[in-house]
Amino acid sequence: MSFASHVITTLLLALAGGVAMAQEVRVYGSDEAVDPQDVARILGAAPEIKMRGLKLLDDNTAAPAQRASAAGRRSALALPIQFALDSAELLPSTRPQLDALAAGIKLLPADKAIVIEGHADARGTDAYNEALSQKRAATVKRYLVGATGVAPERLRVVGLGKNDPLPGRDPMAPENRRVQFRGE
Repeated sequence: MSFASHVITTLLLALAGGVAMAQEVRVYGSDEAVDPQDVARILGAAPEIKMRGLKLLDDNTAAPAQRASAAGRRSALALPIQFALDSAELLPSTRPQLDALAAGIKLLPADKAIVIEGHADARGTDAYNEALSQKRAATVKRYLVGATGVAPERLRVVGLGKNDPLPGRDPMAPENRRVQFRGE
């Protein structure tokens, strides 16, 4: 298969699977408050597919002007949703972030769908991490529906396991154990 055929095939597979390639991700730290206005702006943005060169710039390594312009292009946000060890049970400390996220989702048009992506770090087997990340994403959906009143038909759950670590970070890094949200 030629390089061009490979690129086209990869792009088509990504489109068919509903996965955005090389998306910009706003990663919230555990001590940061989630701003519902930012949630609405990021998740309400039209999804775009971007092809990049071999080197991806992380927000921490980009120049200030690049970081400022990237802030307006983000297409997903990641929250450090905490779970008990080897569990899909939410810890109480994560509820304020999820409540703010829900407030942001409610600012979007009622027909705007959101994907909840469960992610894992590189520890463990592929099958284990995919199943656990799926359960964790489903737990977040249940919370958003039950505790905050987000309509369940707006939320789609995907478990990606360890297959999509944050760019520029060690695949074993704890920030890869995350729940990420993007608009569809």
